[in-house]
Amino acid sequence: MEVNKEKYAADLSSIKEARARISSFINKTPLMTSESLDAISGRRLFFKCECFQKGGAFKFRGACNAIFSLDDQQAAKGVVTHSSGNHAAALALAAKLRGITSYIVIPKNAPQCKVQNVVRYGGQVIWSETTIKSREETATTVQQETGAALIHPYNDGRIISGQGTISLELLEQAPHIDTIIVPISGGGLISGVALAAKSINPAIRVLAAEPKGANDAAQSKAAGRIVTLPETNTVADGLRAFLGEFTWPIVRDLVDDVITVDDTEIIKAMRLCYEILKVAVEPSGAIGLAAVLSDSFRTNPAWKDCNQIGIILSGGNVDLEVLWNSFSK
Repeated sequence: MEVNKEKYAADLSSIKEARARISSFINKTPLMTSESLDAISGRRLFFKCECFQKGGAFKFRGACNAIFSLDDQQAAKGVVTHSSGNHAAALALAAKLRGITSYIVIPKNAPQCKVQNVVRYGGQVIWSETTIKSREETATTVQQETGAALIHPYNDGRIISGQGTISLELLEQAPHIDTIIVPISGGGLISGVALAAKSINPAIRVLAAEPKGANDAAQSKAAGRIVTLPETNTVADGLRAFLGEFTWPIVRDLVDDVITVDDTEIIKAMRLCYEILKVAVEPSGAIGLAAVLSDSFRTNPAWKDCNQIGIILSGGNVDLEVLWNSFSK
């Protein structure tokens, strides 16, 4: 599938510009393989370990690109965002590196380890209620009061471009892969990954992995329009957002399918990452492996030729208490 450069909030050139802008700040994350997981899945798997990114998740790429795209006058007033965790910490860290103030609106149900990361990186925490509406309204109020630049967690071309740098690295590390499986929530990660990957190799497949308890992207693809849910229910706390006006057209046009998995499958995949890969991942980060191992993927004839699969392990920020409780269940 060819990418129409005029159509989207980012493109291959903006992603390459992002790479040049952020390369001195980010980690080039390793690619891991496992013969054991290849045998279990019946495919050749390549794990892009964004859990080793600064801040513990891929989000630092987009946050860094957005922060260092600001002119000095904008930057002097600081930045504001709303996030359940990984984008919050990433933006706080990127702001710290640039020496500017960050105001971080966090819902009251955010994982404690992610809140601690924001505080550790010097972000000013402002609490909101758990709904997206409350998060957005609180962030708007802070923006009006401070003049800070709003940097959305995913619905922003600078964020999408930063996340797309993952594909540039992945396709240099494993140029022969035929499929990439990516967690989906608001769509910033998969939008950047799909734009870059399909610009470089139009034949590559890009599949989204989504929790059944937060399956708005799957419903949106089926309906041909953005679908939002009255509530979400999943252990994958990083995958509870809904698609935005900039991410939806990319997901609609360039993501080949959405694979949904239940929380039991996600926890099983987490366990395999810990026990076999020896890598600490959060539920949202393990969902790509869960998708590859799911019956819906294994038995779907459309994906029988997906033999060399890149899997984005998107992050590793997990509350250990939640982890142990999940495993014990």
